[in-house]
Amino acid sequence: MEIHKGAHTFKPRKGTVVTIGTFDGVHVGHQKIIQRLVQSAKANDLESVVLTFFPHPRMVLQKDTTLKLINTIDERARLLGNLGLDHLVIHPFTEAFSRYTADEYVKEILVDALQAKRVIIGYDHRFGRNRNANITELRAYGEQYDFEVEEISKQELDDVAISSTKVRKALEKGDIERGNSYLGVAFSITGEVVKGKQIGRTLGYPTANIKVPETYKLIPAQGVYVVSATIQDRVIYGMMNIGTNPTVGGTTQTIETYFFDFDQDLYGQTITISLLKYIRGEAHFTSVDALKEAMHKDASISKEFIATLQK
Repeated sequence: MEIHKGAHTFKPRKGTVVTIGTFDGVHVGHQKIIQRLVQSAKANDLESVVLTFFPHPRMVLQKDTTLKLINTIDERARLLGNLGLDHLVIHPFTEAFSRYTADEYVKEILVDALQAKRVIIGYDHRFGRNRNANITELRAYGEQYDFEVEEISKQELDDVAISSTKVRKALEKGDIERGNSYLGVAFSITGEVVKGKQIGRTLGYPTANIKVPETYKLIPAQGVYVVSATIQDRVIYGMMNIGTNPTVGGTTQTIETYFFDFDQDLYGQTITISLLKYIRGEAHFTSVDALKEAMHKDASISKEFIATLQK
């Protein structure tokens, strides 16, 4: 899959089949739409294109700093790249772009830039300035500019919307296994390994402290998780704590991972960690010894779970 930063940088070799959306999570509902797109492109000797926008419109138009997305834009691109797409076009969403009329959007983006021959879109899709044009207008533009419009039904879109809501609710509750079942893959967190207070080292559990630069990234419920990461082409398992470490006086949320059977220096490296199972919520223990005892128990539970994955 080729990634294009902006529709105007895209130079298709032939006509395209396009679908448009945020595709946050790239969950199983999204995957069905992408499969449909890819199959349609192959059947008609066209190229498959997903057009998405970044930043999210709410970040630009409403200055919404509370918005949390399941994926960062790089994670979204990686997940979409696994689905057989030819192209991902990430078009910058700006205030100027939001003022495009429906005419400008269709002519400049869909027709001139993407060379769309078919557009697969939801029955309730709206576009143009103030989102004042709908699928009826899009069909009329299709007749004018010689592209087909294929409608995604209400039932299909409801399934997608429900799935997105379910994923977010599951992650917010720490129900990582349910969330992963909706996603079809393990939810992951990507960040740079930075130096923390190194408290874990004094407890016998030296951790990799992960800094996620994207403030809009959804972080699951605080607590302890079984995790995995691929480091130097090797799958490494461990346990992650998301929380403030209240037992040792912490107040700022951190994301720390202790990897089993691994002692290499990861400082400065960017790693992706997949969350596999929720063990327990974060707790304020009465003493450091009580915390150590809980961590030993967490490690034992984690290893038992990991053993079931390796059978």
